[in-house]
Amino acid sequence: MSSNFATACRAYDPLIVIIGAGFAGVAMAHRLKKDGFTNFTILEKAADIGGVWRDNTYPGAACDVPSALYSLSYKPNPRWSRRYAEQPEILKYLQQLVESGDLAAHLRTQTEVVAMTFDDQLGRWTLVTNSNETITCDVVVSAVGQLSLPHVPVIADADTFQGPRFHSARWDRSVSLRGKQVAVIGTGASAIQFVPHIAQEAEHVTLYQRTAPWILPKWDSRYGVLHDRVSELLPMALRLERFAVWLIFELLAVTLVDAKPLSRVLGAIARRHLHRQVASPSLREQLMPSDAPGCKRVLFSNDYYPAIASDRVSLVPKAIAELCDNGVKTVDGEFRPADVVIYGTGFRATDFLAPMSVRGSHGVSLAEVWKTQAYAYLGITVPMFPNLFLLYGPNTNVGSGSILYMIESQVRHIATLIKVVAAHPGHAVEVKSEIAQRYNTRLRRRLRRSVWALCASWYRTSSGEIPTNWPGPTLVYRLLTRKLRGGDYALRKVGRLKVGGPPEPSLAD
Repeated sequence: MSSNFATACRAYDPLIVIIGAGFAGVAMAHRLKKDGFTNFTILEKAADIGGVWRDNTYPGAACDVPSALYSLSYKPNPRWSRRYAEQPEILKYLQQLVESGDLAAHLRTQTEVVAMTFDDQLGRWTLVTNSNETITCDVVVSAVGQLSLPHVPVIADADTFQGPRFHSARWDRSVSLRGKQVAVIGTGASAIQFVPHIAQEAEHVTLYQRTAPWILPKWDSRYGVLHDRVSELLPMALRLERFAVWLIFELLAVTLVDAKPLSRVLGAIARRHLHRQVASPSLREQLMPSDAPGCKRVLFSNDYYPAIASDRVSLVPKAIAELCDNGVKTVDGEFRPADVVIYGTGFRATDFLAPMSVRGSHGVSLAEVWKTQAYAYLGITVPMFPNLFLLYGPNTNVGSGSILYMIESQVRHIATLIKVVAAHPGHAVEVKSEIAQRYNTRLRRRLRRSVWALCASWYRTSSGEIPTNWPGPTLVYRLLTRKLRGGDYALRKVGRLKVGGPPEPSLAD
């Protein structure tokens, strides 16, 4: 991209819609205001902001990234109460971001976008909401993320179960677990946090495990008055803490892709953690992962293993055959009673933008484009979908580190693209198809070498592709997204979009 193009004067203030009011949507809104754009609206389907931190209210919900790194770089929080912040505190931080950015006036809650279509002649997007309202805009920024749709497994005769059933991301506070037999299905990141808590309340917890996760010690602690005072009086100390945490996770990211022998060190630490916390050899064997370290999400906990080892929890490492009216039957035919069923089975991470219907130039369906695998150039833009920009899109999840670091990189890149749109009325910005394909080919080749290719997980599709994760350090991604490369994008003139027609001018022209 030529320098004069990047700094071209703004000719108009485009109408921008941000879909989603979690961290990504709020960060995008902050950046727009910083750049002088005020003609934007944040559409949120729920009654309040917060995204995953609004939805996940299960007992023990907390971040598995240290607090120093789980915040926006330009809005550090010197008052975190502990090294790994818990859900109420993170949600409060998000609410403070909305307040400090004066974003309430731009926010519309309980407004779900169910469909959006690009008009080739007008060069605008038309959005349809769940109330059949029609909204038109110049630019759409999707901030719905990868972890917004709970995955509920299909289990035979599930509807015959007479008691309450719910997913951990939709925790039912009206259901008391006191004195109940509770069946927990799944042993992912949420389950290892809430199982130790509900085990203290329920009469008994039966935990159904398909595969055992790798679990590392969680070096958590509550911050004292001294930490708070140093963070407030010496902002540099907070930045140094953030940098140290970031550097550690960058090194872990390298082990997952480029230095697999180092992953054996992670495995040794995890095995020692298991041996120290579980005395029973038979239980240790059931809790020992069979996959390579890092193949699935590595978890952090100090209280999960002790809870499993207690007499209040039973581990069942067998597949479930069916739910009965008052319990669970496994494939070996054994029946175990249950009053409540809780799904700790994660999210439909590969169903990007679902269930929205998205149609780009000439009615091209995004669902059809992504039928084989979801992809986007830099995880942000898709050919034939002009002026549509994605946050936390395909291949931008991190196997190690903070997603907020990635989101900030994306926000900067999208903000520059929006400046281009604002400087060229009557045009739309779109990534070139050959650029996106070349990028995705390189990415897929690299992902096949990663540890995530060694086992089935929520990172992968049923075909074995990995459309979720970024294969490397977050610094590399930041460098890639730092500046627009004009040759990667095309300016498409409104009303002259022709499939198979002459090539459109690039931003470098």
